[in-house]
Amino acid sequence: MFKKLIINILHYLNLDSEVDNFDTIHESINKDIIFKGTNLWILIFAIIVASVGLNMNSTAVIIGAMLISPLMGPINGIGYSIATYDFLLFRKAVKNLTFAIVASLFASTLYFTISPISTAHSELLARTSPTIYDVLIALFGGLAGIVAISSRLKGNVIPGVAIATALMPPLCTAGYGLATAQFDFFFGALYLFTINTVFIAISSVLISQILNFPIRTLVDEKQKRKVNSFISVVIVLVLIPSIFFGYKLVQRERFVENASRYVDNISIFEGNYLLKHEIDHETKTIKLIFGGSTFNEDQKYRIQQKTKDFNIEGVKLEFQQGLSFDLLNTRTTEVENLRYEINKLNLILVEKEKMLEQNEINKMKGKYLQAELSSLFPKVKNMVYAETYAFSKETTTTDTLHLVIIGVENMVESMDEGEKTRFENWLRTRLDTDHIKVFYETIDARQPQVVENE
Repeated sequence: MFKKLIINILHYLNLDSEVDNFDTIHESINKDIIFKGTNLWILIFAIIVASVGLNMNSTAVIIGAMLISPLMGPINGIGYSIATYDFLLFRKAVKNLTFAIVASLFASTLYFTISPISTAHSELLARTSPTIYDVLIALFGGLAGIVAISSRLKGNVIPGVAIATALMPPLCTAGYGLATAQFDFFFGALYLFTINTVFIAISSVLISQILNFPIRTLVDEKQKRKVNSFISVVIVLVLIPSIFFGYKLVQRERFVENASRYVDNISIFEGNYLLKHEIDHETKTIKLIFGGSTFNEDQKYRIQQKTKDFNIEGVKLEFQQGLSFDLLNTRTTEVENLRYEINKLNLILVEKEKMLEQNEINKMKGKYLQAELSSLFPKVKNMVYAETYAFSKETTTTDTLHLVIIGVENMVESMDEGEKTRFENWLRTRLDTDHIKVFYETIDARQPQVVENE
């Protein structure tokens, strides 16, 4: 049964029945390599369209430029020529790709030099920080492209591949970097273009070898090994920096996600409402602009302490006062005072809703604890669980205290000191806190005596 399933899967994945004539594929790739006449004019138009789209931050225009760009031709030619060891075709493809790159850089640099708009919009910035994810896009997009070229059923894959791999925008962004003397833009965009080029070519090599495209020149084993070694070195050189940038991207996204959750948690704090916030992942800084009463140092300290709950310890918080309710108290008009009171009531309602939500959370937590206790500590017949606050005259801060009351049926089944210690250690681990207070009582006594465990 399993063998038959594998055979059926391989049958559906088989490409041999749909592969075009090898001579037709060779002629098609050879024709798309050349940049003269129609292809050259299309390249020029695509460069201008992409530059305008980046300049105006228009995604639709940039997609249009990617659709009409003929840059895929020589890149597929490079991969195909390497797979078939056709070094004459390889030199021809590299020559034409180099011409296309130089022409694109020249045209885009010239455009951005004379353009009155020089602001780096999001579409430009997106082409300056390539990562491992761009490698995956280029590799699988290139695989789709060369499979489509090799098939008799061309379909509409090639335009989709042109959009996904985005060859033209990085070149235009590099031209923007040259025109504005921002060389971090230039090198970042050029690196992204290199990633796309290399891995589209690698995908062409893989599919060409899988489909057994015929070798049209005489080549010995020594030359084959040399070519394969060259491919391996190029892959490693291009891949390593992208993995590093990908790691930085993951770390940045994780910080922004945790910081956003933290900001949501403190959006309303003791009658103060968060009006605006800014998260800077590079400097690990969060700017908080609150409306309400001016914070004292103790309140700022408690807001800072909450960062530990969201794995962003060490983040720098910058507090700013936006709308101050302290100033509103000095206003005398009835309308202004009414607005102030409405705002206060809204804040109180939100706080009450949060308290109700917390009560529901505590209720569910108590149910889960009781369910686990039944199997771990059979002597325990019932349990009371609550979260409260501990106050001390030595300090102005308050600590959250987890209060637990454990009931057993009679004094005979009461827990000994070893069982109590084991239970309290389990409770600390389960609640992930040392701030707990445990009481034990017998539940069948007429007046149950609550004994605190010291």
